[in-house]
Amino acid sequence: MNFASDNTAPVEPAILDAIAKASSGYARGYGDDDWTKAVERRLAEIFEHDVAVFLVPTGTAANALALAHVSPPWGVVFCHAESHVATDECGAVEFFGGGLKLVGLNGNGAKIEPATLKAALAAYGGHRPHQMIPSALSITQASEAGTVYRTDEIAALADIAHARAMAVHMDGARFANALVRLNASPAQMTWRCGIDVLSLGATKGGALAAEAVVVFDPARAIYLGERRKRAGHLLSKHRFIAAQFLAYLAEDRWLTLARRANGKADRLTEQLTAVGLKPAWPVEANLVFVTMPRALHAKLQAAGASYYVRKSESLNLDSDTVLVRLVTSFATTDDDIARFVALCKKS
Repeated sequence: MNFASDNTAPVEPAILDAIAKASSGYARGYGDDDWTKAVERRLAEIFEHDVAVFLVPTGTAANALALAHVSPPWGVVFCHAESHVATDECGAVEFFGGGLKLVGLNGNGAKIEPATLKAALAAYGGHRPHQMIPSALSITQASEAGTVYRTDEIAALADIAHARAMAVHMDGARFANALVRLNASPAQMTWRCGIDVLSLGATKGGALAAEAVVVFDPARAIYLGERRKRAGHLLSKHRFIAAQFLAYLAEDRWLTLARRANGKADRLTEQLTAVGLKPAWPVEANLVFVTMPRALHAKLQAAGASYYVRKSESLNLDSDTVLVRLVTSFATTDDDIARFVALCKKS
């Protein structure tokens, strides 16, 4: 009954096989290999756009390097107050950004509303050189609450940001989960609605350690390669990240795995709702948040259930209630779900 994170899931077999196959023989290092060039071509096809692609082993590296590249050290990056870049990157964005500032905005379901962004931006201007300048907006797709931005919502936020000459970044650690839920194309959910740079995750979707920074204006990516190298995130045996991405993207495997994870979240939601545990927010990806009595939480933990307790400023919980995050993956089984729900039912 492991619902702690999709990071706890195994590597998807075809992706693991691809790593083994890439280990046959020799290949040039540092990204000057056939696998990497093939990934770059494939992502350009998928996004229907010329792109600059930089592979890294972690999502933290992807987010931090992307935001550091589009913001000067005196810039302000706006994000949701409960976003991963604000709460779970150990200051990596600020570190690699040389002192840039993250400003967290509130919003139900971990999504930023246009009015909230406008109000925050109104506080900046007319006080140069003493005040930092708005430089970027970062949104998370799917969000930390498991909710999904619709394309028109992304476009509305991007229009506001671009009007202030700000870049728009998308943290896509669970990009595929959001994509299949919207039934949109990668282009529709990114550059066509104003995304300038994307952190594209594969690790949570079934890979071992494979993330990418995708820049939709290659001219804007100049020296991002040097930034990655200087940060220590250019792998010498680069082909092993690229091989994972090729297998992940092949035959729409990334979408199939995301649909499977989302489907398990839907099943978990349906069964938990039936026993009186309704989700705190709409379940739109592979994350399910429910509130439960502390006594039930203790019982589940004692039975070996694995998940995380979370906090959210948008929920007013009493001291006897906890908010738990349940994450499904491509490897989640119906038996995992049935055993967990049975324990909840007996409470």
